[in-house]
Amino acid sequence: MASRQLKFFQAIREGIDLCLAHDPVVYLMGLGVPDPKGVFGTTLGLQQEYGSTRVMDMPTSENAMTGVAIGSALAGMRPILAHQRVDFALLSIDQIVNQAAKWHYMFGGKMKIPLVIRMIIGRGWGQGPQHSQSLQAWFAHVPGLKVVMPSTPYNAKGLLIASVEDNNPVIFIESRWLYNIEGLVPEGLYRVPLGSAHIARTGTDLTVVATSYMVVEALRAAERLAQSGVQVEVVDVQTLKPLDRELILRSVQKTGRLIVADTGWVTGGFGAELIALASEEAFESLKCPPRRVGLPDCPVPSTPGLSRYCYPGAAELIATAGELLGISTSDLLVPEEASLPSDVPYASFTGPF
Repeated sequence: MASRQLKFFQAIREGIDLCLAHDPVVYLMGLGVPDPKGVFGTTLGLQQEYGSTRVMDMPTSENAMTGVAIGSALAGMRPILAHQRVDFALLSIDQIVNQAAKWHYMFGGKMKIPLVIRMIIGRGWGQGPQHSQSLQAWFAHVPGLKVVMPSTPYNAKGLLIASVEDNNPVIFIESRWLYNIEGLVPEGLYRVPLGSAHIARTGTDLTVVATSYMVVEALRAAERLAQSGVQVEVVDVQTLKPLDRELILRSVQKTGRLIVADTGWVTGGFGAELIALASEEAFESLKCPPRRVGLPDCPVPSTPGLSRYCYPGAAELIATAGELLGISTSDLLVPEEASLPSDVPYASFTGPF
């Protein structure tokens, strides 16, 4: 299967396009889906290609429309419901948690809800407290939901196709800062299995288990640490639920040191689940206490200046690694990084969405 370079948003769009073409019961619905911006480019042109009965806008009534999607899934359809922010999906939390997550169990396995709910997280362009939360831990806490967080164009497309074909409700979380990263993506249909993590970089001295955009920061940190001879293994979680416990444990048992890098809050966050896993299942392999890197215990800010101090990145991971390894890492930080824009990942990153 031939591969070529695609951006993250293009890989998402191609995955949706292929699912729509492959299966007539798949449809796409969401606020702004046919908009000229096309939900960060992920839905551009799809309504023109498949018509307004399969690719449709929706009113700002998230709870009701999620109910519509659930009902259609119960009737045999495979909806993809897109929210331009995870924060907007909170208005439909009753439908997601009390309905979608529970029907299969409540009806003795006779009912299925093959529903994918896309939610966008991430900072930038002044998104602030109500438009950039990372709430994956909420959804991973609920039995009956699967939770996916891709970090590359390759796994974005493969995980999306696997999610659409799954017979369970899947929360598919995309980071806004990933949409313009590039990577090799095969043509045609392929699947990245739900429940599989991926070793993004091999190493022997320290394991960094990361989610979503923090995989990018973990790889940047690993490159810098390699300058001091430290070999960091970076594990991309990919799916928070089901979790690839075996791969994560094998990595921790090999390196004996663990940092968890999550896009969400440290307190009560998904990082705590991974720390608990390592402590319960690989305690004898740990050479030092594991550490979490994530958001501090405050609402995320809107201003670029405060964003620099709120959101962790490669610098925090390097410093934390130095503490676990007992080495100085101050010389590994690049001075010009301090002058980069603190609330945008690249110069072309703009609003309005």
